[in-house]
Amino acid sequence: MEFLKQNKPVRRLKVLLLNQCFHPDHVSTAQHLTDLALGLVKAGHDVTVVASSRGYDNPENRYPVSENWNGIQIKRIWTPGLGKKSKLRRLIDFAIFWLNATRILLFLPRHDVLVCLTSPPLISTLGTLIAKLKGGLVIPWIMDLNPDEAVAAGWLRKGSVPERLLTIVQNWSFRQAARIVVLDRFMAARLRDKGIPDDVLYVLAPWSHDKVVQYDEAGRAAFRQAHGLEGKFVIMYSGNHSPCHPLDTLLGAAEALEREANIHFLFVGGGSEFAKVKAFSAARSLGNITCLPYQPIEHLSASLSAPDLHVVVMGDAFLGIVHPCKIYNILNLGLPFLYIGPEQSHVSDLAENAATPSHTLQHRHNDVAGVVKSIREAAGRGSVAASPELQRVATGFSQERLAKEFVDMIQTTCGA
Repeated sequence: MEFLKQNKPVRRLKVLLLNQCFHPDHVSTAQHLTDLALGLVKAGHDVTVVASSRGYDNPENRYPVSENWNGIQIKRIWTPGLGKKSKLRRLIDFAIFWLNATRILLFLPRHDVLVCLTSPPLISTLGTLIAKLKGGLVIPWIMDLNPDEAVAAGWLRKGSVPERLLTIVQNWSFRQAARIVVLDRFMAARLRDKGIPDDVLYVLAPWSHDKVVQYDEAGRAAFRQAHGLEGKFVIMYSGNHSPCHPLDTLLGAAEALEREANIHFLFVGGGSEFAKVKAFSAARSLGNITCLPYQPIEHLSASLSAPDLHVVVMGDAFLGIVHPCKIYNILNLGLPFLYIGPEQSHVSDLAENAATPSHTLQHRHNDVAGVVKSIREAAGRGSVAASPELQRVATGFSQERLAKEFVDMIQTTCGA
C-alpha cells in the first residue's frame, strides 16, 4: 500500500496510543486513532495501540487479544461488555478497562510518547502515571472533557466530593502533558480557564474521512431504494446518539410533520439515546421515522449521500466539552445541514465561513416551530446540488492535511 511506505524520520519514535476503541471498530474515535496510527507508521515510527477487545457500541463484537495490523502492534483489553443500559454497567466496564489497561501498560516497554484519548473518561491520567513511572512524554487528545461532561449531563453534581476529586486528578494530569490536543476554540477556552497555558494547547480539529466518504449518486439511489425512501425528502441524523446531542427538538419536528408524507426522518447510528428515539417513534406510532444501526465504513458514502438534509446537534451545556465531528464529512459532501444548538459554536463558525444560507439552517433548542418551518421550506426546494462553498470549507479539514499535521506535531514535541 502506497500509504504505508515508510519515510525515515530524524529519530524513530516508540509511540503508544491508548483508547477504548481502535480498528476495526467504526465509531469516530476508533477511525481517527486508526488514521493517526497509520500516519505514524508511514512516517517510520514504531506504534503500539492498547484498546478494548470489544466493540464500543456492540460489545458482542470481539477482536483478537493481540495482533499486528499494517505494522501496528495492537494489545486489546478484556472487559465484561456490560453495555450502556445503566450508569452502573458502564462504570463497571470502565473500571475493569482501567485495571486491565494498567496491567498491560506495566508490562510494555518504555515508549517515547503516549497519545491518550478520553474513552473511558480520564484514561489520560493512567497514561500520565505510566509515563511518570517509566518515562516518556504524554499528549492527551481531548475528544470529550470529563468530569465536565458528566456534570453537564447531570450524572455528577458540580461541587460534590466525587466531582472535585475527579477535577483535581484531571487537572494534575493536564499539567504534566507535553502538549494537549483540543478540537476547537471553545474547548481551548475551557482548558485555559483550568489554568492550562496557551503554549501547551494545540487546536487541531478531527478530520473528515474524505478518502472513504465521497458523494455517491449511485449509492444514494440504492440506499434510498433499500430503505423505502424513494420520492421522499429525507432528513438524517447520523452518528452517536448521546445526551450531549439532545434530539428533543428534532423529534418534536418529526411528530409535527408526521402527516406530511413526502418528508421522512432517518436516524442512523447508536449510543445511549438511540433506544429513546425508537421508543419515541413507537409510542406515537410515527411512520415518518426510520432507525438504522451504524453503517460499515465501506457503505458510508452511500449512507451519508442519501439524505437531502443532514442534522448536527450540540447541547447548550456541552459547548467546549464535546465536538461535532460529523460536520466535516457533511461539508465534504457539500450537502445542506440543519444545526440545532447554541448560537455561538464551532458549527456556527463554519456556517458563517461557508456563506451559503440555503445550505446551512440554524436554530436554537426548543424552537420546534422554527425547525418545522425550515424543513418545510427546504422540502419545497427539493434535493439540491452539492455546494462548492461547503466543499471549499471542507478542504481545511481533510484527513491528508490534518493527520499529517498531527504526526508532525508529535515529532516536533519529541524532538524527532
